[in-house]
Amino acid sequence: MNIAYDAKRLFQNFTGLGNYSRTLVQNLVKYYPEDTYQLFSPEIRRHPSTAFFLNHPSIKVHGAPHPFHAVWRSLDIKKDVLRSGAQIYHGLSHEIPIGIDATPLKTVVTIHDLVFKIYPEYTPALQRKLYDVKFKYACEHSDVIIAISEQTKKDIVHFYGTDPQKIKVIYQTCGDAFQRPSTGAHSKEIPGLPAEYLLYVGSIIERKNLLRIIEAMDLLPDTVRIPLVVVGEGGSYMEKVKAALSKKKWKNDVLFIGNVANTDLPALYRGASVFIYPSEYEGFGIPVIEALFSEVPVITSNVSCLPEAAGPSSFLVDPKSEAEIAAAMERALCDTQLRQTMISDGLQYARDHFSAEKVTAQVHQLYCELL
Repeated sequence: MNIAYDAKRLFQNFTGLGNYSRTLVQNLVKYYPEDTYQLFSPEIRRHPSTAFFLNHPSIKVHGAPHPFHAVWRSLDIKKDVLRSGAQIYHGLSHEIPIGIDATPLKTVVTIHDLVFKIYPEYTPALQRKLYDVKFKYACEHSDVIIAISEQTKKDIVHFYGTDPQKIKVIYQTCGDAFQRPSTGAHSKEIPGLPAEYLLYVGSIIERKNLLRIIEAMDLLPDTVRIPLVVVGEGGSYMEKVKAALSKKKWKNDVLFIGNVANTDLPALYRGASVFIYPSEYEGFGIPVIEALFSEVPVITSNVSCLPEAAGPSSFLVDPKSEAEIAAAMERALCDTQLRQTMISDGLQYARDHFSAEKVTAQVHQLYCELL
């Protein structure tokens, strides 16, 4: 097969959408090296995370032939994709070119989430309108939609009236580094971190509820509370969190370490006592499966897609209840037998549902069915 991809995020985004794009294409190349993979991006950024794609013989990389990148990506790209000999075009992040359904190409689009519809107050009005037009067009004109969770599938049907039969739920996986067996090396070898800690990984924005984690920690007995390490960055909401924290007597027990390189994240997870992620809405919640594969007990929300990601052995809490969050923290930290069950069952759940080989096979089978 010869598959073309919208690789803008693959080459230019080094968080969620970019990680999805890179992980999927890299795994397809690994498990199905006989196929040809064509990456189309307005700009080709050279970076340690993109080196694989620029040097592999099964991958062909195409940049925009003129400086009007937005026009090329939304309209003119069709001609270049057809000239490449591709049979399938996969929009990896919510959109496909206008008019591509009038070509012989089969089309797939991955929809990650509709957060701009669920929480419109956090997205500027003009940006919301643009997203809405692009998402709706992709849902209406693609041959098949990949939704990364059952929750996202429900949201697509609800907001765009899409036929559920057109939507295929295929979960994400995470990077290989999280899925390798532990070597015993972990974050205790990273200078400056406490011996035991809670871990939060994600953007510091309101719906992810870092402030409620802080308030929940305040409910814990002093003998139970351990430091919290926060990975991620934010703006005004982060300042709100820090202002609330400044009033706590244990305020120095929260460490904001900003963004962390993907090469260091697995060790950071493996060194954690508990991973906590009480978000109110996610398309999937990739940090949850990173934690499961890293053999860390998980506390997350009982809403949105997070029960799908976390599985039955994680603690599922009301993300708006500091008391529930605190109670889950205390049990996960104090009940040794329960912790071990959460770790072993969580790892097995992740392997059964989110292994790279399983998820990649589902995408490849979808391509085969299209042709």
